[in-house]
Amino acid sequence: MPCHRRHRLLAPLLVGLAVAGCAGPADPGPAPTPAGPATSAAGPAGEGAPARALVFTRTLGFRHASIPAAVAALRRLGPGEGLEVDHTEDPARFTAAGLRPYRVVVFLHTTGDVLDQAGEAALRDFVEGGGGWVGVHAAADTEDDWPWYETLAGARFARHPAVQRATLRVVDREHPATAPLPATWTRTDEWYDFRSNPRGRVHVLATLDESTYQGGGMGADHPIAWCHPVGRGRALYTAGGHTEASWAERRFLAHLAGGLRWAAGAATGDCRPQPGG
Repeated sequence: MPCHRRHRLLAPLLVGLAVAGCAGPADPGPAPTPAGPATSAAGPAGEGAPARALVFTRTLGFRHASIPAAVAALRRLGPGEGLEVDHTEDPARFTAAGLRPYRVVVFLHTTGDVLDQAGEAALRDFVEGGGGWVGVHAAADTEDDWPWYETLAGARFARHPAVQRATLRVVDREHPATAPLPATWTRTDEWYDFRSNPRGRVHVLATLDESTYQGGGMGADHPIAWCHPVGRGRALYTAGGHTEASWAERRFLAHLAGGLRWAAGAATGDCRPQPGG
């Protein structure tokens, strides 16, 4: 079973689960429902042009085998959500001019310190100035030496057990990222623990029920997807997507589609941080 070079399996009893690998049956849930094209008044395309999303997959640590499937899925998903999707692993794209055409940047399975100081400043200015950011799975295992990045992502990766089935509890049934989902959602993935509970800093969309799988280490309150404002911008993180099979799951893609719409400013959702934590 692949794991991050900084990851730690939580207990020897989980080793047997690893033979299941990263595969799991595709979720038969509803396909993403287009909400109409997002339009962008910014960037060289001008007002009324389709919004653009930049998917960034640079890795300086563990590299997920599911990256090609994930990029292909987002490319297929984008047009239905009114988004033109570009993909890069080039950190030189992170300048004011390089990010200007985009409404949302997606950190997809990034690992390690993927930006230099100039790139970090460009991303921070982009988001705080009104842009959107979506982090997927290993995005929480990125830019460990940059304090502001934890503000953006909401929490940092700590560890995970073996890939296995678990049940999520959708706690916000109205946000575009979780409205397509059932209140109880069971699926297979690699389930992250985080170094701290982000509740109180973010708006929790879904939690993980640790009684339904082995090796969870956060306890009764285990946020697994959330959103929050960052300056004038919008940030959303979801911990799913490790397995290649995730990128063929209709419900998982519906979850991402709604998150992208919200982050791009094409859909509304309450992301005010909840008390607690």
